[in-house]
Amino acid sequence: MCGRYASSRRPEDLIEEFEIDQPRIAAPLEPDYNVAPTKEVYAVVQRPPRGADGTDGADPEPERQLRVLRWGLVPSWAKDPSIGNRMINARSETVAEKPAFKRAFARRRCLLPADGYYEWYPTSQTTAAGRPRKQPFFIRPADGGVLAMAGLYEIWRDPTRDDDDPERFRWTCTVITTEAEDALGRIHDRMPMMVERERWAQWLDPTRAPGAADLSALLSPAAPGRLEAYPVAPLVSNVRNNGPELVTPLPLDDLPDGVADELADDLVAAPSGGTP
Repeated sequence: MCGRYASSRRPEDLIEEFEIDQPRIAAPLEPDYNVAPTKEVYAVVQRPPRGADGTDGADPEPERQLRVLRWGLVPSWAKDPSIGNRMINARSETVAEKPAFKRAFARRRCLLPADGYYEWYPTSQTTAAGRPRKQPFFIRPADGGVLAMAGLYEIWRDPTRDDDDPERFRWTCTVITTEAEDALGRIHDRMPMMVERERWAQWLDPTRAPGAADLSALLSPAAPGRLEAYPVAPLVSNVRNNGPELVTPLPLDDLPDGVADELADDLVAAPSGGTP
C-alpha cells in the first residue's frame, strides 16, 4: 500500500513540471514531509475550462489543472464521506471492476506529485507487545525528480449544504498501487503505480474512454533502478511530526540488528551531506 508520502515542491514548480494550463488553487499548501490520509494534497487533473458549455457547437478542449484534493476517495454515490478514510489506495489489478473506483477509472484520472513515499520494513526485533519492530524507509526517484503517482479523483456533493455553499462539493483522490518490483518488494510488497511523462496526456484525458486494458497499459511499475530506498528515523511514524528531517537518511550503522545485512543489495547508503 501507499499510506504516507512527502510533497514539498512549490505550486510554481509543479505548474512548470506538469505544464499546467490553469492552476485552481485558492491558497498554496505548506511543504509536507508526512502526507497522511485525509490531508489535502496537490493533484494534476484535466477538466473542461470553467464556464465552457459547448453552446457554440464545439466541444471545449479540456485544460490541465493543478488542484488541491483531499486524500481518501469518496465515491459520488456515497451517503457518508467517512468512507474516504478507507479509500486511500486502489489496487491496479481490480481498479476497473471495483464499484468505488470503476467510474473514476473511466473518466476521472489524475496524477499525484510526490517527492517520494514511505514504507515500513518488519525487522527481526520485536516490540514489548511481541510484534515485529518496523523500520521506515523513504523511496524516491534516483534522479531526484518528481514522482508522478497514478491516481483517481471524485467530486462528492454534500447533501447537507445549500446550492450556493462553496463547500458543497468535496474533491477527493486515491493512489493506485501495484505489486512492488523485486528490490523494493523486499521492503514492502506493494508500491504506487507510476505514469511516465510521455503517457501523462493520455492518462489524464477525460475524453478518452478506451477499454480497461488500454488504460492499464498506460501504467507501469517503476523500472528496476529507477527508484532508490534508504532508511529514515522513526519520526515519520507519528503523523504529527513534519519537516525535512523526516527524509534525512539514517546511517546504516544505526539500523536495527540484521536489517542492513538483509537489505544490503537494495539500500542506498546515507551520503555524507545528509539529505539527498
